[in-house]
Amino acid sequence: MGRVKLPRKLTIGWLKRMYADGRLDPETVVRELVRRAEADADHSIWITPPSADLVMPHVERLRRIDRARAPLWGIPFAIKDNIDLAGVPTTAACPAYAYVPQESAAVVRRLIEAGAIPLGKTNLDQFATGLVGTRSPYGETKNAFRPAWISGGSSSGSAVAVARGHAAFALGTDTAGSGRVPAALNGMVGYKPSVGAWPVHGVVPACASLDCVTVFAHSLADALLVDRVARGPEPCDPWAKNLPAPQPAPPAKICLPKEPPAFFGPLAESYAKAWKAAVDRLERLGWRTECIDIGPFLEAAALLYDGPWVAERWASLGSFVERHPDDVFPVTKQILFSGARGRYAASDVFRAMHRLQRLKLEARRLLDGAVLVLPTAGGTYTREQVRQDPVAANSDMGRYTNHCNLLDLCAVAAPAGEAEPGFPFGVTFFALADQEGLACGAAARFLGEKLPAAKPDQLRPDGAGPTIPFRVHPVPAAADTTLVAVCGLHMRGFPLEAQMKACGAEFVEEADTAPVYRLVKLPTVPAKPGLVRCPRGGGSIRVELWRMPLPAFGGFAASIPAPLGIGKIELADGREVPGFLCEAYAAESAEDITAFGGWRQALQRR
Repeated sequence: MGRVKLPRKLTIGWLKRMYADGRLDPETVVRELVRRAEADADHSIWITPPSADLVMPHVERLRRIDRARAPLWGIPFAIKDNIDLAGVPTTAACPAYAYVPQESAAVVRRLIEAGAIPLGKTNLDQFATGLVGTRSPYGETKNAFRPAWISGGSSSGSAVAVARGHAAFALGTDTAGSGRVPAALNGMVGYKPSVGAWPVHGVVPACASLDCVTVFAHSLADALLVDRVARGPEPCDPWAKNLPAPQPAPPAKICLPKEPPAFFGPLAESYAKAWKAAVDRLERLGWRTECIDIGPFLEAAALLYDGPWVAERWASLGSFVERHPDDVFPVTKQILFSGARGRYAASDVFRAMHRLQRLKLEARRLLDGAVLVLPTAGGTYTREQVRQDPVAANSDMGRYTNHCNLLDLCAVAAPAGEAEPGFPFGVTFFALADQEGLACGAAARFLGEKLPAAKPDQLRPDGAGPTIPFRVHPVPAAADTTLVAVCGLHMRGFPLEAQMKACGAEFVEEADTAPVYRLVKLPTVPAKPGLVRCPRGGGSIRVELWRMPLPAFGGFAASIPAPLGIGKIELADGREVPGFLCEAYAAESAEDITAFGGWRQALQRR
């Protein structure tokens, strides 16, 4: 192996130190990883495994890259085989579906540009439909520690590749929990950003409106480094949003389920004990905890497969399934056909959407400023047990994951010890889409990680040395702009100022509104103001005007949570500019602070 032996628990930070000290080089690392993949061939981890022919051109390319500006220089990673890598077949675990893309998926391209080395394509539950890791004609991916047991899915190969030391990190996808369940069952971090935070251009769709690309790693710090490279809108991706990179922060409280979670499978009792130990650990960290009714989350979870969203899977894949019924894995075909044309009427779709909106509102009420913690999986099964009852077993695995994307939440799946020796246990930290930093902050403290401080426009890959300039949300230099009026937490010196800067916005001036507005203090955590236009009366409110590039404005406006939104604000000098407004219903029971003349003034005088 040479001067240094690669550990099985291969991390980005360790590799960067070895490279910096001259004790390792990427070619040596890659040759060892090819050997490991060959030795583990019976685990069914890879569909296109690492090989010298595939990987060495990327190693050679590193010679032409400015290492100081390549935050992932020499870091090897695995790619789930429903994500495109240029020149390598994408199969989605269905040989008849295979095609060879001419260009890489947006996230893969960004990682390669940052110096990362793509190793190959990993196994998955066919068409990313499953949470067990057994639904593939390329073989059942074995658990990294207990081969007779499931690996979890659908990102089975990606998780096990990292757990078995084949890669420093791996890309998965997550619609119902595929980026979290395999992390829990194989003892690592699974980071699922908010829907749209990473582009999905170049990803075979499962449910296009819910799909996320995710990352598996051995630490949250490694996952967030990958996030800072992968995050940001893509011009050709209609699902991408302009969401700033999370800035880890402590939540106001930790929410736990009021009723004990239901555990299942042959290790149910051990999983229950591991959950209790995890809760005890959370409480020892000194957070304020609150037990809540998780009924709304479970109801949302049921909508994913028992509602019209299965029709979205059919919309993406139905024509292929109809042409190639014998090439589709039997249980996968059964699930896809459940969304076939005619089962759901258009009215069913709208009824489900309307119900989901109410559930989203309830989730925001419960989680604003808080983090929800649940078991990532309530149990596990042997591969043989899953074969005996594949649908019920798969449904069990998604009990505490399926709600996430429907409710527009982010998630960090974190290791939490073992249920029994050789059986990792994990918990997941959920937060609202615009509060990813709270999930990251809570998970980091639970894991005992001290995350490196990083500004939204900078990248510090290993917590030491100079920062590397990095544009999280690049916009054209000559882009048109718009003024945006902000009156609360997005102002200078407040917590969400970073969001403005991450969108490329610059402060212009302070201004006053026309004397036709009320300012209220909304009962949220943290507290925030709401600006409401009055039919009569009202006052003049101090605001800040920021100039934002138009390409960033759409995503920024779309990310604003109810009851706030963007509307036209009339200024005292007669101008009308886009800015934050609050819906009237939310102001009815809120404290009126109009007399203070602005949010900053209200806080200073109290």
